[in-house]
Amino acid sequence: MFDLKILLFLTPPLLLALTVHEFSHGFIAYLLGDPTPKLANRLTLNPIKHLDFFGTLTLFITQAIGWAKPVPINPNYFKNPWRDMALVSVAGPLSNIFLAILFGFFFNLFSNLELNLQNFAISDPLSLICYLGVKINIGLGIFNLLPIPPLDGSKIIVKFLPLPLRISYLRLEIFGFFIIIFLAITGILSKIIYPIISFFSDFIFYFTNIF
Repeated sequence: MFDLKILLFLTPPLLLALTVHEFSHGFIAYLLGDPTPKLANRLTLNPIKHLDFFGTLTLFITQAIGWAKPVPINPNYFKNPWRDMALVSVAGPLSNIFLAILFGFFFNLFSNLELNLQNFAISDPLSLICYLGVKINIGLGIFNLLPIPPLDGSKIIVKFLPLPLRISYLRLEIFGFFIIIFLAITGILSKIIYPIISFFSDFIFYFTNIF
């Protein structure tokens, strides 16, 4: 059932998750010598520059699976292309894990505070936004770490494959979207990803509540 309030609470952490994810890819690539993200005007925290309509809609619906417009990267600028592409790729999911931990701290902070404006408990919606922020960022990070081309996980794991297998593995990218759709429709993807999201989310809520 559509709930406008949940949609409003979802929007800030969702936009932040997608934007920081793509910005992190571009920023690390730029630090490693690739000017392409900067020339494409993708070294920005403006979400409009990064959002993909269907990827964002999917993330709104699932609160776990989604994507943004890929930041253009040219590995020809890298000194060590396979290693540096792995570093660029892991930067996105790691940024989401960092955001999830940050949202976890604020969730516990607002949950333990009683911020009121007249008769309205300000801390309640702030806690909900932070709760969703943890779930969305963990979901986005875990999903993108799956070793299915063209997801980030494939560009990380390829660094550790024998050289003859690397190109063959990355050629699966043309089928990657259909593989993901198949796994989603059959429910295999949710059975894989949701228990992992739940485990790491619970760990973050517990860990951030200690401090």
